[in-house]
Amino acid sequence: MYPSYIEPVFRPPSEWKSLILQVTNGCSWNRCTFCEMYTADQKAFRPKPQGDIEQELKAVSHSGMPVDRVFLADGDAMTLSFRRLEAILAAINHYLPDVQRISSYCLPRNLKNKTVAELTQLREMGLSLMYVGCESGDDEVLQRVQKGETWDSSLVALEKIRQAGMKSSVMILNGLGGSQLSEQHALHSARLMNAAQPEYLSTLVVSFPLGMERFQQGFEEGFEPLDQQGLFNEMEILLEHLTLNKTIFRSDHASNYLILKGVLGRDKAALLDKVRMAIRQPERIALREEWQRGL
Repeated sequence: MYPSYIEPVFRPPSEWKSLILQVTNGCSWNRCTFCEMYTADQKAFRPKPQGDIEQELKAVSHSGMPVDRVFLADGDAMTLSFRRLEAILAAINHYLPDVQRISSYCLPRNLKNKTVAELTQLREMGLSLMYVGCESGDDEVLQRVQKGETWDSSLVALEKIRQAGMKSSVMILNGLGGSQLSEQHALHSARLMNAAQPEYLSTLVVSFPLGMERFQQGFEEGFEPLDQQGLFNEMEILLEHLTLNKTIFRSDHASNYLILKGVLGRDKAALLDKVRMAIRQPERIALREEWQRGL
């Protein structure tokens, strides 16, 4: 028996070769108004029993399938206690001794009650990369979308990850504040990233495949989504104010119109030139068509 899943299951694009091990179902917070990933009835949050996890790992081990990376799903695996995570990592190491990297999504609140020493122990057991959805560094934007986090809480979590010797891959949502809050969203997100200096930074465009009704509740005056040029303008502000030393930057998710890849700050000037070309001479640059975009 291979791992069993309660669909839908999501993973970061870079984990496409990893074994997806669903240690929890859904998200314990599940209030962010921009996120529809875990709103289906079958995605109500609950941890998977340790015995079931071990049986699935045993089945993978007996299958002979080579596994060198494991991603802990669903969206909130790090909400589990240190002891539960320790037991899961021990089982992975027992059944899949060739695993080189274990990773997980991580909400900043997940680390509030975990010490640096505990995180260091988890890292020594193989958990080395956290995908942190900060979404924004602006407190007003975060409050309006019911993220349940602040600039400060995000930075505290990212600093704990660094102190434990883990790497962080941070996501910022382009367009999350709409036209009303676009500039402050970009400026404060840059300020948060400058303070945290994550190893990886990616941007996605906020999307509403199931409609905007739920999201609109946080914008009493009405949410005005950014058009393509507005998204590029916001990206220009973000890049202008980023002072990162050695962060791998990706804006190549399917939701983005403009594909950007580089290392910040080495490639900052080149990335800005590409964004400015998209703003001023879009006909001279390759942009994704609407039909090419998605989640």
